[in-house]
Amino acid sequence: MNPILSPVHTSSRDDAVLNALVDFVASEGLKPGDRLPTERVLSEYLKVSRTTVREALTRWQELGLVERRQGSGTYLRAAVTRNMLHMPLTLPSGNDFGSLMHTLEIRRGLEAEAAVLCAERASDEDIAFIEQKLIRMEAAFHEREGMSSEEDWDFHLAVFRTSGNPLFEQIIAAMYEMFHRFWEHPLGVRDFGHASFPYHRTLFNCIAARDPVGARAEALKLIATVEDDLRRGAANLKKQSKT
Repeated sequence: MNPILSPVHTSSRDDAVLNALVDFVASEGLKPGDRLPTERVLSEYLKVSRTTVREALTRWQELGLVERRQGSGTYLRAAVTRNMLHMPLTLPSGNDFGSLMHTLEIRRGLEAEAAVLCAERASDEDIAFIEQKLIRMEAAFHEREGMSSEEDWDFHLAVFRTSGNPLFEQIIAAMYEMFHRFWEHPLGVRDFGHASFPYHRTLFNCIAARDPVGARAEALKLIATVEDDLRRGAANLKKQSKT
């Protein structure tokens, strides 16, 4: 791997290192779960000390953006951007009902409002871009007989980006790990998310028709099916615990 990093020439060294690391992640197309180069490699390309790199990575670790594994390296845990909110958005690990519902409650507000703004502001090019992501998501669903995490994530991310408010994407990026718990068969529901599948198309249709009221309604229907799946899974687990 030949990292695309530029030497840092600024008095604001810490922020510059963080921004350079973000640029590297973007240029290399790294995603959560990928390993970063060693501190030595990063320090050589950035022309800063290993201590400076270590301090920058420590800041990312405190924010839940990276994970350091002894003897293995440093791994990206969440998507990062230059302008993302630098605050930790975390919940206890695992797929328990409470944590999933907390995440869903935030999703409900974000998804509905982003859908409204997207329907109001999307250009023809934006709509074509969202449709492209939708078609890929639908193809993945039929091919794998179920929701696919990356394609579904890409569709929702396209809607957030088209809202015209960069804070949506920043918040969602900070919640990447929590969002992805919904694609890990939470609470033992093997067909989790299947009921939400058709609402992605109806949501897009409202956005394409520049119908903000309809877009909000379809986004809320989509989230409602996810909540139904969560409650179904929790009820099944409760029954199993009594047997």
